[in-house]
Amino acid sequence: MSTATVSIDRPDSPGSTRRGHPPQLGVLFTLEMWERFSFYGLQGILAYYMYYSATEGGLGMDKATALGIVGAYGGTVFLMTIMGAWVADRVLGKERTLFISGILIMLGHVSLALLPGQVGLLIGLIFVAIGSGGLKANATAVVGTLYERKDPKRDAGFSIFYMGVNIGALFGPLVTGWLKDARGFHWGFGAAAVGMAIGLIVYSMGRKRFPEAAYAPADPLEGSQRKLIAPVVVGGFVVMGLALWLGLATDTLDWVIFGVALFAALAFFTVMLRDREVTGEERSRVKAFIPLFVAATLFWSLFQQQFTFIALYSDTRLNRSIGGWEFPASWVQSINAVFVIIFAGVLSAMWTRLGTRAPATPRKFAISLVLIGFAYFVFLPFANGKTLTPVLVLVAVLFLFTMGELLLSPIGLSLATKLAPAKFPTQMVALNFLASSIGTTLAGTVAKYYDPTNEVPYFVSIGLTSVVCGVILFVASKRISALMKGVL
Repeated sequence: MSTATVSIDRPDSPGSTRRGHPPQLGVLFTLEMWERFSFYGLQGILAYYMYYSATEGGLGMDKATALGIVGAYGGTVFLMTIMGAWVADRVLGKERTLFISGILIMLGHVSLALLPGQVGLLIGLIFVAIGSGGLKANATAVVGTLYERKDPKRDAGFSIFYMGVNIGALFGPLVTGWLKDARGFHWGFGAAAVGMAIGLIVYSMGRKRFPEAAYAPADPLEGSQRKLIAPVVVGGFVVMGLALWLGLATDTLDWVIFGVALFAALAFFTVMLRDREVTGEERSRVKAFIPLFVAATLFWSLFQQQFTFIALYSDTRLNRSIGGWEFPASWVQSINAVFVIIFAGVLSAMWTRLGTRAPATPRKFAISLVLIGFAYFVFLPFANGKTLTPVLVLVAVLFLFTMGELLLSPIGLSLATKLAPAKFPTQMVALNFLASSIGTTLAGTVAKYYDPTNEVPYFVSIGLTSVVCGVILFVASKRISALMKGVL
């Protein structure tokens, strides 16, 4: 394989077709589906595992602490995309990093299933976070190798890939939530491990058929530089372990992860903007990404409250009874996935049909902020109520969540690969995930301020902030589009 810098947008696979999507998209679709099954299966019961009492099979933590940890853990997953991107671009290449990351995820779920107490929690979350970080950045980047930069099917391909994410996200919480109620938390964690194992087996059968760009490191280490490999990899595990241990010991895990992620994002932008090999056009595109990065951060801070505030709300304030049977609270987290499965294909076809007439990316981001802001207003008529909230209210909220997500998340994945400087392909994808890291961490931090006895200030402040920011971004969209230098 060549060791020269490889572009992420020049597929050379014989499977690429002009009319349809490359068959390798199906391989990545399958892996991501099972990885999301395991990831969201864990997320669906993680908060409950931490704040349920020991007699209920949990760890008996304070609720606010548990929600903060869930947010920080989710933020850490996205934060670890930095190490996954570095290993892919400098050492192993995207595809091998992707495969190894999947193995780490499976080992993490095995640890959660077999090891009791906070020891099992700590070890399991470290492996899952590091593995998920490597898989997230590289799965997206490998999808990017399947399409030319200006291929009109590119956004549609990412939307199809994103549907695989949500098929896994649909069934993960259903299975682990049912097992948690029927057999206990550790059976749910075990199901997540089995799901990841299935994904790895299927993926291993088709991992040799990707374009050359998926295998060769974009900027490989040479000679004495290879001495950096062991310190970076070992350092990643050490930093991850210390951050979790410190955060769990001091109840500040969310702020630790927030600070690290923010510093990393600023460092990434600085390095790309000041690198001499980055052209003027590429530098302009990086600048265009800055306001979109901020918008994505705000969006994820609201959206990822599905696993913090909404998880708690579903457990304590939602009427989950159907004909006298109460379904598991974690099942609520599958509603978003149902809507994505229904509408992702619709929007994918719509973007393909509209082509260059589709709304520019900054406007899609702006609309997503307005939609998710209004979602929190839907809670207002039922705020401070003495009766449980009807489940259809939360269905409406999550519908708005989904519409905002489909305007931002798959489009953001595609945008990161299109705006990336040639020297920083996977790192740009990792930077996109850093927005998710900061936002997800804030989703746990903000959820600590939710007061079930005085809900109105919480819903109004969050919703209004998002709507106002969305309007501002919409007004500035033309200027941002100009900086993107022809990228839609």
